[in-house]
Amino acid sequence: MKKLLVLSLLLFGLTQLFAQDNFDLSTLRIGPFTINMKDKAAEQFTTSKLVVYDGPNEYNKKNKVNYKGEIIGITIMQIWNEEGQKQEGYQIYSLSTTSKKFRTKSGMGVGSTKEELLAAYKNYPNFAVSQMWDEKTEKLSSAMSSFVLTDNDAGTYLSFTMINNVVTEVSIYMNEGC
Repeated sequence: MKKLLVLSLLLFGLTQLFAQDNFDLSTLRIGPFTINMKDKAAEQFTTSKLVVYDGPNEYNKKNKVNYKGEIIGITIMQIWNEEGQKQEGYQIYSLSTTSKKFRTKSGMGVGSTKEELLAAYKNYPNFAVSQMWDEKTEKLSSAMSSFVLTDNDAGTYLSFTMINNVVTEVSIYMNEGC
């Protein structure tokens, strides 16, 4: 009986070890979702089919998916080849979250301050801090700003949206200028 109990605990421990949650955040990913991931691969982590939005403001429309109790916004777009022709299927174009669980290797994410971002990324080769446009007042905001890391190798941006110098949202999107 004692051996059975030890064996059961060992098996339970191993299953917990291999079933770890993925709350990584980088210039390429939020959790298990990565930029350029095909829609079929992404749907393995969602409970529903991802929707493609066409027409005006298509870049602003996101699928809201639940990953381990946390919401991630996903925008998918048509796949194009290097000659500019449509391919079959879709891929992730951008990701965003307001969850405090997702963190970079430096520990940055929602809830981090502007000072923490500057300290963590002061040696990063390409970052920018900018005021954001306020749609309500139609002026540059004195409260809203963004801290953006440019990953030229990956062709992506990692953007920390801040209100009063505290991160409220993290987004990753493709650099179309690459």
